[in-house]
Amino acid sequence: MKAAMLYGVKDLRIEDVEVPQIGAGEVLVRVKAATTCGTDLKIFQRGYVEKVIKLPTIFGHEWAGEVAEVSEGLEWPEKGMRVRAGNSAPCLHCAMCQRGRYNLCENMIWLWGAYAEYIKVPARMVLVNMQEIPKHVSYEEASVTEPLACVLHGVEEARVKLGDTVAIIGAGPIGLLHLLTVKKMGIEKAIMIDLVGERLSYAQKLGADETINGGKEKVIERILQLTGGYGADVVIEAIGLPATWEQALKLARKGGTVLEFGGCPPGTEIKLNAEQLHYGELTVLGTFHTTPLHFRKALNLVASRTIDVRPLITRKMRLEEVKQALEILSTSKNEIKIGIVP
Repeated sequence: MKAAMLYGVKDLRIEDVEVPQIGAGEVLVRVKAATTCGTDLKIFQRGYVEKVIKLPTIFGHEWAGEVAEVSEGLEWPEKGMRVRAGNSAPCLHCAMCQRGRYNLCENMIWLWGAYAEYIKVPARMVLVNMQEIPKHVSYEEASVTEPLACVLHGVEEARVKLGDTVAIIGAGPIGLLHLLTVKKMGIEKAIMIDLVGERLSYAQKLGADETINGGKEKVIERILQLTGGYGADVVIEAIGLPATWEQALKLARKGGTVLEFGGCPPGTEIKLNAEQLHYGELTVLGTFHTTPLHFRKALNLVASRTIDVRPLITRKMRLEEVKQALEILSTSKNEIKIGIVP
């Protein structure tokens, strides 16, 4: 089968590899669509945490497809079923899982390999993090379940409430998914911040109430103008850079919340104002990945079109063009997500 093998930073090659052989409890799925992700782009450009992805590996982690083979004795899923699965599965037994922190599982298994004709789903993942796709949902839509699940986890942890003003730094796919999500929660105002005018215009089409171009406007002053001088109730950083992590801390009101969602490079340190944190009772938190429950919630929201992810998929390309797709994402002002079709 054809597969995109990642060997190192920007070293992505299309190769012929053996179709995976499944064992007890496992399922082989023919990939029908795999979407590109900001995490994929970061891994491609600068590498990633070794405990999550070990090179070389078949790349990609947002996917949906059709069950091609089921191991003997497995009652679900059935051959021919349309499915998607998460890229992780917690053990359910470690200290973190026992506390309900499944995204922080100490024995998490990870699944990469979406940019290929077939993907093997491990037995644990079949049990705890695979879902059937409703017939009316496209494979491309179902693929976006993974990043949306991560966003749902972050928004829940940030405790976004009715009537909040939410500022989102970054109008890429993750920032836009945050926008689509918080707009469904009865917030008063969503403010998008980015350096690219085209992306801000796209955010407006998706429901942003206000936009701020950080390259042309003074972001802090503009936020204060839009919030009566107080700052945002919730600030979400959706880029993953030290500068924007620090900027997020300056945009929140007293008693507000800052969600540092975007992952910075390992070893990154930032500065914060202790006075703001202490006397202003600022809540600062980070969230990582997601849980099987959030995957199910995300697929339900996609299927009901409560959160319509179709506008985020701006182009479709063949598997052989996946490296070109990632390069387009890193330079284009107009592309949000690219659907990879084997």
